[in-house]
Amino acid sequence: MPIALVSDSTSDIPLELIQKHHIHIVPNILVINGDSFKDGEGISRDEFYRLLPEMQTQPTTATASSGTYQELYERLLSLGAESVLSIHTSPLLSGIFNAASAAAHLFGGRVHVIDSGSISLGLGFQVLAAAEAAAAGANMQSLVDLLADMRDRIRVTAMLDTLEYIHRSGRVSWARARLGSLLRIKPFLEVKEGKILRLGEVRTRRNGIRRLNDLLQEARPFERLGILHTNAEEQAAEFAAELQTYFPFPLLIVNVTTVIGTHVGPNGLGFAGIVA
Repeated sequence: MPIALVSDSTSDIPLELIQKHHIHIVPNILVINGDSFKDGEGISRDEFYRLLPEMQTQPTTATASSGTYQELYERLLSLGAESVLSIHTSPLLSGIFNAASAAAHLFGGRVHVIDSGSISLGLGFQVLAAAEAAAAGANMQSLVDLLADMRDRIRVTAMLDTLEYIHRSGRVSWARARLGSLLRIKPFLEVKEGKILRLGEVRTRRNGIRRLNDLLQEARPFERLGILHTNAEEQAAEFAAELQTYFPFPLLIVNVTTVIGTHVGPNGLGFAGIVA
C-alpha cells in the first residue's frame, strides 16, 4: 500500500465502503453522564437518538488523542505504507485536525494531514475520492490537488428539528441567544469552509422538507450525493427515493454519527454532496 488513507468517525463513511477501500478510521469519543464511549461502540446511533431527549445532562464529545494517531501512523508505515494521507473535519469545528497534525510532525513528512473544510459525508466523500484515486495509482501531490478542488465544491445542508441542541452545545455563536420561541422552528444550517452558517428557518417540517429539496435542486448537478439524518430513517428513505430518478448513481443514506448528533439533536434531515 504505497499511500494509506486515514480519517475519523465524523466522516460517516458506511462500514462496507471503509472495508472496500481499506480506509482506517479513528473513533472520536462520546461522553454520557461521565462514561466515555468510542464512537460506534457501546451505544448504537439508533439507541442514542432515542435516549437523547430524556437525558438530563447534555452529552459531550472529545477527540482521540494525538497519541492514538501516532500509534496508527506508526503501524501503517511499519506495515509497508510509503506515506499516509489523513483527512479530517475542519479545525474550526473540532480538535481532531490538530491532534492528527501534532502526531504527523513526528514522521518527517511521510504523513500528510488535510483539512476537509467539512464534516459528515462532506468529509467522507473526499476520503472516498482520495482512496479511489490512490488505488488507481495517484501520487500524494495528485491526491492533495484532488482534495483542494473538491473542497470548493462541497455542499452540506441540514434542517434541524429544533434549535435546542445546537444552542446547548455553545459551539455556534448565533445559536447562543434568542432561544425562546426559536425552539419551535426548524432551522436550516450549511457547513461551509469549516463554519456553520444559518440559512433561515421554517415553521413546519413539511415546509422544511420542501425547502431542503429546493436547496438540493439549486445545487445540482452532483457527482456524489448522500442523504443525512439523525434517526429520521423513514423520511430520509422517502426523500432519497424521490430524488433517485435525477441521479445515475445510488444515493447513500446515513444516520449521522452520535459525535455530531449530540450537537444537532434527533430528527434532523439533510444532504451532503460534491457538485460536479
